[in-house]
Amino acid sequence: MTEPTHTDRSANRPSHVAFTVREVGSDSFWDRVGVAWASRDGKGYTIQLSAVPLDGKIVLRPNDTK
Repeated sequence: MTEPTHTDRSANRPSHVAFTVREVGSDSFWDRVGVAWASRDGKGYTIQLSAVPLDGKIVLRPNDTK
């Protein structure tokens, strides 16, 4: 794995998006609550939340946006 350079804009792109999922009847509502970046050593994540779910459950999904 190569180290990102300062000109590599993908280095600042979060690797994951954090969601909370609310179940209302038979519907599910996914609300984005933050982002996560994989650590350089690949053994963890740095997570930045803009909100904290009331139930404490966070779902991390890969950031597939282009």
